[in-house]
Amino acid sequence: MTAKQTHITICICTFKRPDLLKKLLDKLVHQRTDNLFSYSVVIVDNDRNGSARQVVQSFQEASDLEVRYFLEPEQNIALARNRGVENAQGDFVAFIDDDEFPGSEWLLNLYSDCSRFDSEGIIGPVKTHFDENCPRWLVKANMCERTSHPTGTVMRPHQTRTGNVLLKRAIFDDPDNRFEREYGRTGGEDVWFFSKVIEKGRVFVWCDEAPVYEAVPPERWKASYYFRRSVRMGGLSGEEVRTRGLKKSTAKTFAALCIYTAMLPFTILFGKHLFIRYLAKSAYHFAWFSGYLGLVPIRLRDD
Repeated sequence: MTAKQTHITICICTFKRPDLLKKLLDKLVHQRTDNLFSYSVVIVDNDRNGSARQVVQSFQEASDLEVRYFLEPEQNIALARNRGVENAQGDFVAFIDDDEFPGSEWLLNLYSDCSRFDSEGIIGPVKTHFDENCPRWLVKANMCERTSHPTGTVMRPHQTRTGNVLLKRAIFDDPDNRFEREYGRTGGEDVWFFSKVIEKGRVFVWCDEAPVYEAVPPERWKASYYFRRSVRMGGLSGEEVRTRGLKKSTAKTFAALCIYTAMLPFTILFGKHLFIRYLAKSAYHFAWFSGYLGLVPIRLRDD
């Protein structure tokens, strides 16, 4: 008797990005499997008007790749992720964002390392892809890059995310292992999910050979976007430390605020990229104290 082939469901949560979604679907058609697994796609449209429906229908008509479409009318990324999980089939669930695109060996490398390290899931890097018209200051500021790790590194909760991840579907057999609704508008629902399951003994490992590439759209070419993002993240982090009683040195945070703020006037001499970078850092630490004291300046995400 032939053994049943492993199957992976790729979950994509999308919100008003039809062009980027089409680019991602076109890339997913060409994933290498080396006959180790099969895969299909579940798309959860988080726009109540169904702005992704036409893109998905056109793709379904032109491609042999199985793609299923679902609508989550309440704008909440946690609910969208949960709907994707509930409709996933097979042995593994992969998440990739609608503004990202992978290379042809992305899924194969995630799957191979999940087997090699015998982990509950594998997390890969998200690298920035700049359009040729993107402002040079943004490229030089290095504000979009994320930290990478050596392959095999065991992830701690604050190092996790769902932009590029492969998870054993059995994790979700426990109905408590879901993304928290309350963080679906502010962000951080992925870190909360991983924190919860890691506390239960699940282990997640890094795979540096399975990158995806995140497009930086024109709406993120403005300095105001990064300023607001820093204020939101800082305020929420400070609030989390206060409400959960986490151990965090307020003295170190205050020192960082003073240092970054004091250096701001001098960074102007070295270019806009450095000034914006340090302004964002100062804003983060100022908002952190604000959140720690009970006032979160910006709570909801811009996108």
